[in-house]
Amino acid sequence: MTDDPAPATSSYDDLAAAFDQVEAFLLGDAPTLTRVDVAARAGVPLELAEELWRLLGFAHRTDEDVAFAESDVHALQMTVDLMRMGILDEESQSALVRTWGRSYARLAEWQVSLLAGLALEGPDPDVRLAELAAGVLPRVEALQAYVWRRHLASAASRLLMNATSGTPEPARAVCFVDIVGYTTHSKTMDEAALVEWIERFEQDTTGTVTDHGGQVIKTIGDEILFTADDLVGAIEVALELTARGADEEDPFPAVRAGLAYGEVVTRLGDVFGHTVNIAARLTSVARPGTLVVDRGAYDGLMGPDGPADRGEDTDDEVEPDGPEGAHDEPDPSPYKLKRLRRVSVKGYSRLEAWHLRRRKPAEDD
Repeated sequence: MTDDPAPATSSYDDLAAAFDQVEAFLLGDAPTLTRVDVAARAGVPLELAEELWRLLGFAHRTDEDVAFAESDVHALQMTVDLMRMGILDEESQSALVRTWGRSYARLAEWQVSLLAGLALEGPDPDVRLAELAAGVLPRVEALQAYVWRRHLASAASRLLMNATSGTPEPARAVCFVDIVGYTTHSKTMDEAALVEWIERFEQDTTGTVTDHGGQVIKTIGDEILFTADDLVGAIEVALELTARGADEEDPFPAVRAGLAYGEVVTRLGDVFGHTVNIAARLTSVARPGTLVVDRGAYDGLMGPDGPADRGEDTDDEVEPDGPEGAHDEPDPSPYKLKRLRRVSVKGYSRLEAWHLRRRKPAEDD
């Protein structure tokens, strides 16, 4: 006679019941309303409510689905109030709401994965999930509000300084840092190792950027985009990261970087424009472990009275592992700049570029 299999510690019904408790906790109450009810109580057309929910990335609901709570009514009323106050005008409404939804969706996915993993480690995941929701989420919510307010204060300070300086919007350094051989490496790693590898890259890069006064704008898979008001600070970030990637004893991945310096268009926490495009193109032609900069960065280092270019340009394209030009530019310490052949990339047929490296002690003589 064989022993009966041990019963599962938590059935699907137990977990479903635990989720209902968590959902009620998160929404402030158990869902009792349909989307029609929410729109009517908020005093707004259903079409407007549906458009806002769609922009936020919320799951589609039918008129019969009981999936909303009183907190949804309050949120919809506050959104309409902001629109009436002119904070959310027709031009910015869609973009801002969509950015909120996309940002918080990514954050929520990560947080739920973290909490679910902790809950499933114990013998009673349904009980543990409810405990974590009650004990952890209020603290996470408070920390999120704190981080948001600190970033608001920092952004307001930068805006105030620019507004009172009486000068045009200052130039900014834009830099992309890209992992070399990401596809090849990712094929040799299991999921846990790959996640750890990418997280180390993001964490170390973010720390280095922050240490030099820069700001990480976004991560794009195996690539990070950051900006800095200080050109030298951005260069130091790029050189430090490429040097770490070239060190076989350092677990930081091999990277390459492209940096441009000039006017930048900022919108909803992102950056756009000619300078950003050039930085992205330069990254694609940089060799592993190197930093390539544009004319704006070169001029920014030289200053308005810096020496003129010397040597003839060529029309040869520069591949990521292609040759460099034969002429060293006279450049300021502590960097050495070597002019590359004219770069031909998408959107730019004759892009000026320089390979920038740190000057070696022996070159100071």
